[in-house]
Amino acid sequence: MNPLYVPFRILLVDDDPDDCMFFKDVLNELSISSEFTTIDGEGLMRYLSKNKSHLLPDVIFLDLNMPSKNGFECLENIKSKKKLQHIPVIIYSTSYHEVVADELYENGAHFYIQKSNLAKLEIELKLVLTMMQEKKMQRPPRNKFVLSFIK
Repeated sequence: MNPLYVPFRILLVDDDPDDCMFFKDVLNELSISSEFTTIDGEGLMRYLSKNKSHLLPDVIFLDLNMPSKNGFECLENIKSKKKLQHIPVIIYSTSYHEVVADELYENGAHFYIQKSNLAKLEIELKLVLTMMQEKKMQRPPRNKFVLSFIK
């Protein structure tokens, strides 16, 4: 059985509808069975606080640059709450700066994926979701935190 056919509760937190559609298209292209939700930073924190543990997402893909509550604030809130600390948070952002990546890693993010093209995102999503399915979703060392297979 292909490990990517097991359903995941994937939460994408991104205020850009085009980026959300692109992400969903990649999941469909990979034939990944998922419960997929898109919300902004404020909505994320409301969603996480109202849901019981068994309804929480298996993974959160988090954009950094959002109005109201940005990705940095969301990551900090998630990792400061005992009920949420176990959820892998993967940064999914257009921008990339080494200093910012260092800060995100120190604050508990699992991986950093820079938004780019379909081929790159397919490879990265397949890797991340396969690790989750195989129960090997460990935080990598800092030098493997940024996933970049194709430039």
